[in-house]
Amino acid sequence: LDRHRFDRQRQAVVTTGGRHAVTRLEVLEGFGTPPQVALAAFRLETGRTHQIRVHAAHIGHALVGDPVYGGARRPSAAALPPGAAAALAAFPRQALHAAHLGFRHPLTGAEMDFESPLPDDMAALLVTLRQG
Repeated sequence: LDRHRFDRQRQAVVTTGGRHAVTRLEVLEGFGTPPQVALAAFRLETGRTHQIRVHAAHIGHALVGDPVYGGARRPSAAALPPGAAAALAAFPRQALHAAHLGFRHPLTGAEMDFESPLPDDMAALLVTLRQG
């Protein structure tokens, strides 16, 4: 990843230069026929600015509600469960949540692990997407 060539506020995937960044992606559940939106788990091997958002957008699957990397692509309302397209369009923020964080404490070296449940607004969006 490196700064975007034209927009210095953004990051971009580059083939030369930049910093090494590795993101593992697992699609957990797809919604729509054919799938238009997915619930995905990301596992980071590196920690770069906007890493998840940049990599997801780079492969054509930007995060729901991402104003910077989201692009103009919109899921097909006809391929989604009733009300899902409206719920996606109305979602007020990035649909990104850190369910599990782990790292080694910089001073003690102790392994630190934290878990957080899915926020209510994202859980409600999943319920709407699953109605189909």
